[in-house]
Amino acid sequence: MNCNAIILAAGDGKRMNSSKPKVMCEVLSEPMIGWVLDSVKGAGIPDENIGVIVGNGAEIVKEYLTSRGEFRTFMQKERKGTGHAVMQAEEMLVSGNNVLVLCGDAPFVNSATIAAALNEHTHSGNDVTVVSAEFDDPAGYGRIIRDENGAFSAIVEKKDCTLEQLQITEINSGVYWFRADALKNALPGLSDNNASGEFYLTDTVEIICKNGGKAGIFTAPDPGVVLGANSRADLLQLNIIAKMAVIGKLLDDGVEFVSTDGVIIGKNVSIGRDTRILPGTIIRGNTVIGENCVLGPNTLIENCKIGNSVTLNNVQAYDSRIADRVKAGPFVQLRPGTVLHDGVKIGDFVEIKNSEIGINTAVAHLTYVGDSDVGKGVNFGCGCVTANYDGINKYRTKIGDYAFIGCNTNLIAPVEIGENATTAAGSTITKSVPPDSLAVERAQTKIIDHWEKNSKRIKKA
Repeated sequence: MNCNAIILAAGDGKRMNSSKPKVMCEVLSEPMIGWVLDSVKGAGIPDENIGVIVGNGAEIVKEYLTSRGEFRTFMQKERKGTGHAVMQAEEMLVSGNNVLVLCGDAPFVNSATIAAALNEHTHSGNDVTVVSAEFDDPAGYGRIIRDENGAFSAIVEKKDCTLEQLQITEINSGVYWFRADALKNALPGLSDNNASGEFYLTDTVEIICKNGGKAGIFTAPDPGVVLGANSRADLLQLNIIAKMAVIGKLLDDGVEFVSTDGVIIGKNVSIGRDTRILPGTIIRGNTVIGENCVLGPNTLIENCKIGNSVTLNNVQAYDSRIADRVKAGPFVQLRPGTVLHDGVKIGDFVEIKNSEIGINTAVAHLTYVGDSDVGKGVNFGCGCVTANYDGINKYRTKIGDYAFIGCNTNLIAPVEIGENATTAAGSTITKSVPPDSLAVERAQTKIIDHWEKNSKRIKKA
């Protein structure tokens, strides 16, 4: 049977006090809706079967969705409740299908829970299956109502609960599986006659039961999957929980942490055993790191592939590939498109951009290498620059194996330095240099006598 999904993402999140929609607030550097999308897709629902309800700030959400795949969006112009939100996506309620409905601001719902709830839904022949959880302190969550025989009969929102109902500890997670036909038939029966003046999706359970349908419960094994964020304080707690969950898994995998102060690691990051993470290190995106590395302190790594025995100290690396036994830092920036081969050494205050650096090459300090192809065994002196941009176009520099680039050399691209060639310190190289040669390109020295004595500055003083 085919399945669709509707993600509710139109909430304003006023208590977040943010200029962006609530679902775009981040947990471990990933918008909450991104976590939900990953879980829905991980449960086997393809992009084209996922619809997202958007509201204020819709363009921000749509731009993010476009970066993640091809999803359908539906505008909820007025915020009239969760039931009203689902009404905007009525075309997702395809006859004969099952439809998943869940919230875009509850990032910890996982694929396993979604799949297990669907299995319960289909095998029990339910028209609606609600994912519930048990909490000692159910706080602001809606309560699961059962009849005298223990059968599930309704959900009551916290605002509408009686004092007796508030004592119930089984809560609604906001995750539902519906038989699409049953949901479609129930939506017209919703009323806004409640404490919030909204059309509650939760009321469809009682309507479906009154229509002769069957309602069921799937109790989540981990109640944490239902946690969401309605305030900045909630969001902070989600980040703390997620951070420690990721670190806990990495500890089991053999990764070493001397301290977790300032350490943030994304949920999609992979790290090999015996790698040591030092304080102030942030690793995010689709990053893969090998074994026996030392990362940090104060290092940021995003969407990188890093080999074994790599040391990165005070480094910022983006969309780069770093091979084995590379050492970089402190105060190094590796911009997108950087490739560092085995044994490369990058010293302090160096920036590499869209360049490939060959085996055992050393870029010692105070140097910029941009749009360059550098061979193996090359040595850069202090203060070198590849001038890759003329204000209109960018050009590449090519440096052959075992070349020596003297201190304060400017390489004006496009230019090629041959194998084993040397540039003299202080040269500005504007022409290609043949292999096994020395290039000296300096302006003729001109000395003006008594300059200080005759200068306007001295006379004025």
